[in-house]
This record gives sequence, structure tokens and C-alpha cells, in this order.
Amino acid sequence: MAVNLGEITSLAMLADARVLSGKAHLEQKQVEWVSVIETPVENFVRQHEFVLSTGVGLGNDSDALLRFVQDVYESGASALALATGRHLYDIPKRVISFAEQRGFVLIEMTWEIRFSDVIHSCMEKINHYQQEELKRSEEVQQRLLEMVLQGGSFSDIARYVHKHLGSPVLITDPLGRLKGKAGCTTEHVTHWQRHCECHVTVVHDGNLHPLHKKMEKIVIGDTPGLLMRIQSAGKEQGQMVIFSVNHPNNLDTNLLEHATTATALAFLKDSAIEETEMRLKDDFILSLANGEFVSKERLLSRGKLLGYNLTLPYVCVVGELDNLEELFRKNKEGFASYQHWFESMIYYVSEEILVAGETIQKRILTTVQESKLLIFLETTPGTNELVNQYLDLLERRLSRLLPGVLLTWGIGQHGDGVIVFEESYSKACVALELGRKQKGAGSRIDYEDTKINRLLQRLSYDKDVQEVTMSTITPLVDYDEKRKMDLIGTFTAYHLNNGNVSQTARKLNLHRQSLLYRLRKIESLTRLSLMNPDDVFLLDLSIKIWSVGLRDSDVLKEGRF
Repeated sequence: MAVNLGEITSLAMLADARVLSGKAHLEQKQVEWVSVIETPVENFVRQHEFVLSTGVGLGNDSDALLRFVQDVYESGASALALATGRHLYDIPKRVISFAEQRGFVLIEMTWEIRFSDVIHSCMEKINHYQQEELKRSEEVQQRLLEMVLQGGSFSDIARYVHKHLGSPVLITDPLGRLKGKAGCTTEHVTHWQRHCECHVTVVHDGNLHPLHKKMEKIVIGDTPGLLMRIQSAGKEQGQMVIFSVNHPNNLDTNLLEHATTATALAFLKDSAIEETEMRLKDDFILSLANGEFVSKERLLSRGKLLGYNLTLPYVCVVGELDNLEELFRKNKEGFASYQHWFESMIYYVSEEILVAGETIQKRILTTVQESKLLIFLETTPGTNELVNQYLDLLERRLSRLLPGVLLTWGIGQHGDGVIVFEESYSKACVALELGRKQKGAGSRIDYEDTKINRLLQRLSYDKDVQEVTMSTITPLVDYDEKRKMDLIGTFTAYHLNNGNVSQTARKLNLHRQSLLYRLRKIESLTRLSLMNPDDVFLLDLSIKIWSVGLRDSDVLKEGRF
């Protein structure tokens, strides 16, 4: 606390001084400095000053004296002491009345008291209090930092602040989610959650302490309070909310300053621990997927240390976020670069993956590598209903986070059993690859549904099959690239409609004659007859092998056929 006027007027050298007005306010008026001023006042007096004056030139002009007292009062000074006996012999009643009406402390002191002695005694007391305040501030700072370094929680910090301020305290992450609290009722928490939805804050108008600039006045429910943003490493880490506090004094402000510093350190500490834990978990899950563990016992032991129960059946789901750069161009406001935005989004995607698992009450092992999502989901062998339920929920949550996001999924095989992470991951990757080739981005393919495509892909590895396939389909591919006629799509639709020309024309939104022209062009380019079942089978098989295994391969790029 600062020195107050009651303590100043109690100084031995001011024993003969008379307090003419504002006696009721002596204990409330703070004194931070002592100055000597004569007319004019202008802007030479600041708030909380104890002003000394001889009233030179004002002794015979009561109006001028009143203006002088009024100017000192309006400057924000705590008190004005007038020395009488030389330039000023009497202080008019209307001057005293003016000061009394406004609660301004006006003091009369004798001419014999030297101003230098008054200044020395006042500053000695002020300095003493400042030293005591600095000592208390350092003790608070040391206690809070020790609390964090010794493993104290956010609630421990909140309890310390609550103990000294007597006000309810909340500490939250940047999204307003509770990290710690003290002295808060359920009603306080509920009102805070509602406040977060409105995001209404007003910058604090204090200008006496640097921390005031970081404070925001808030009204939570019907309760006024302060919000301080916790920042470190160039970004916001969280928030501290103090209920029922509007204008903290200097001592309270020092406490809050040290509390925000300690909270920032706690956030950094938690972040470092979390990042280390995440790296360990990511490495472990990648090792599971790649089959790098040499023994089942070591795998189970390592999993247990990280909080995973690996004795349950899991199915692997591999996903791909296909249009992140496009989404960044639409939502890049507030982000310095794509990498900055990407890292933020991936963090929240990881959170949503875990939250979706908690919602359906199933364990999740997950890691995100670039834009690829790797998820091992606890499941019931023999059915994919739970997996689809989980992915439906996850997609709904991610669409709120990233509107317009395009997700492609590959699902491993159900019923493989326990400790089959490598096998399930491999199958999920195959399903993702084949699903993308078969249905494009945004598809969801189960490994069970890829039997034909897997067979076709296996065939595509054979040299003779490659030769027959590419010699059959290359003329169509070349023609489609030059003329953009989509002869391959035309044949596929024609074959799916069992050779019915009218039905195929309606499906492709083509005139019947245009369709017939395309079919003849297919026959002329491939030298195959669409009336010959063997030729139709060869063309259909070649297109399927090409689309599954050879479309993006080096065989076509190098023009071997």
C-alpha cells in the first residue's frame, strides 16, 4: 500500500499544522510524491502529489487564491499545504468551503516550517513504504515461481491470488476452456462459459501501471471483473479472470503482474511437457504401424507407459486432408503464413480426433503426419458400423472447424484380432490408395470392398498384362488428351448400361448420334468390335487395370507402349 495523508499529517514537524478541509478522507488519499508550486499551476502537478505552497502573490486576492486551489484540486493532487505568515496570512472561508465540498484536503502550516524538511521527511516515509512494497512484491514473485517450478497446478496459482485478493479467480486456455480456479461457484463457471460465446471485452482505462494496458474490463453475468491475457513466446497462452475487481490498487496490480508471469511460465512448462509426450506418442504409434517392435512384451510395456491398452482389438483408419491449401486461401486472415495456419489447424484436428473417440467411448491411438491422419480405433471385430459412426461424427466436427474440408478415408480389415497394427495399417493404406483411384478425393473405402481392385492391381504388375493393357488403351488415352472427348468414360458408361445406346445417351446427356459417333471412334482406334463379347471384355478389363494400377505409373509416362 502507498503512504496516505493520515501518515503524512502525523509527522512530528507537522504537529502544529491544521487540516482545514477533507479530514474524513485522510486515510484514503495516497501520497506518491511531494512538490512545491506557486502560480500558475498549469500541468506541473500530477495525481497523488502532496503540494506545498507559500501562496506568493495571492495574499491580497482571494479570487486568485480560490483559482489556485481549484487548479491544484483539478490536477489530481492529494492535498495542498499553504504556509501562512509571510505572503499569506489568512485563508478565506470560501476557499475552505470549496475544498470541503469536494473532499479536497487543505492544510495550513506555519511559515517557520522549512519546505525542505517536510519534503525530506515525506520522501523518507514514501521510500520506506516503496522498499517494503518492493520486498513484498519480490516475495510474491518468488513464491509463485517456486510454486510453478515445484509442479504446482493452475489451480494452485488461482488459490494464491484468491487468498490475497479475496476474489474468485479463473485461469483458462486461449479458447476459454478451464485450466484452474479458486473461490468460484458453479454459477461463476456457467456465466464465464456464456461470456466466452459473446466475446465482449472492454479495454481497461487505467494509465498508472503498465499492466493496466493489458487488462480488460468485463461483466460476467452481472458481476464486473478483469481479464488479463497470458502471453509468452510471442503468442497468447491463456487468460486469467478476476471476478468482482474493477480498479486494482498498486499492491493488487503487482500481485496480478507476478501471477500472470507465473501463469505464463506454467503454460510454457505444460506446453513443453505436452509436446514431448506428443512426440513420444507419435513415434510409438508410427512404430506400431511400421511393425518395428521385436517383441510383444516390449510393445505392451511401452504402450502401458504411454497410457495405451494394446490388448484390445483395434482397426486402422488412414485419412487424408485433400484441400488444405485451398481452405487456407479462404481463411488466412490473422495468419502470417500457410505453415502457421497449417500447424494451428493440425493441432485442432488432433484434438477433434480424440474428442470424437471420447464421445463414442472408444479408445483412440492417433498421430498426424503432414496432412495424413493415422488412427487406431478400438472396435468390435467383424463389423464396420462403429468405424463409420465414428468417422461420421469426426467429419461433422471437422466441418465446423474447417468448413468445406475434403477428407478421403481408407479403413483396414475388421476381425484381424489383437496386436495386428502393422497389418491393419497396411490394409488401410491400400484401401486409401485404391479408393482415391476408384472414387477420387472425398471417398471412404473399406478394405473389404477392394477385392476386385486389389486383384486388378496385382495383375497390373505383370509385364505381359501391362503390354496388352497399354496397347489396347493408349490410343484412347492419347485421343482423349488431344480432343477432350472422354472416350474412356463413354465406353465405361456404355458397358455399365449393358450396351443400351438410348439409356447411355441419357446418362451422359448426349445426343444419340453423338454417342454413336464416339462408339465408332472407339472401335476404329482400338480395332476392337463392341459387338464382340471378347473384345468388350478385353477393353473393359484393360480400362480397369489402367485406372487401378497404371494410370499414374511410369509405364504410361515413359511411353513404353
